[in-house]
Amino acid sequence: MSKDISLIFVGDVVGEIGLNNLIAELPKIKEKHSANAIIVNGENVWEGKGINEEEANKLFDAGVHAITTGNHIWENWKSRPLLGKDRRVIRPMNYPAGNAGYGFTTFSAENGVKVGVLQLQGRTFMSTIDCPFNSADFAIDKMKSETNITIVDFHAEATAEKISMGWYLDGKVSAVLGTHTHVQTADAQILPHGTGYITDVGMTGPYDSVLGMRKDIAIKRFQLQTAHKFQVAEDDLKVAYVHLNIDGETGQTMSIMAHTTPKFENQVL
Repeated sequence: MSKDISLIFVGDVVGEIGLNNLIAELPKIKEKHSANAIIVNGENVWEGKGINEEEANKLFDAGVHAITTGNHIWENWKSRPLLGKDRRVIRPMNYPAGNAGYGFTTFSAENGVKVGVLQLQGRTFMSTIDCPFNSADFAIDKMKSETNITIVDFHAEATAEKISMGWYLDGKVSAVLGTHTHVQTADAQILPHGTGYITDVGMTGPYDSVLGMRKDIAIKRFQLQTAHKFQVAEDDLKVAYVHLNIDGETGQTMSIMAHTTPKFENQVL
């Protein structure tokens, strides 16, 4: 059996409607790429903020191996027991000690090869938490005895910070995949020392929206500059993901491609 990894990483899943659509589409995506490892960012599954045990189990039952999250995981208190209970669900490692959960994990892909997953969070325009660069060095050192295949979900706002992390970890990890901004970027590439990179994987959920939120509510927040209840939109469902082929011996990415399904249709007016 080949030791190479065909890996699917799904971008931020928004709401129950996004979750159900992903579960329906996942068998086709997996078959298309002959995938033997699946990672999903699930920080926005529960009404747009957080994820609970029931929703996590739906993803695991659908064949997902690990779930990453992000800053919004802390905005729903019901998410926290899950972080301490299931090592397959991780949160950004560089939050201060004492917070629930774990920042990295490993799992066995369907071909038996161990894969490591590390989550970090940026600090530019976000909380001033611990240094993600130092945290990356610590976690990679811890995981290297188990596997040379490591996927990093870098949950960050600023593109410059994401790109900097890609260059910093080039050759140290298999891939650095950006999440959080919900808009898939057109820069999927393999860096010079074999690390796959994309600034943002994109959003899985309703695209007739503002980043998954109902348009009318999002517009009011900008117009009125006051808080309004987050409500998940419902229409134009898509799955945004990247597919990577990773060499099982070296841990280097051999190919990376971003996908959105159904595809966007170009319109000529």
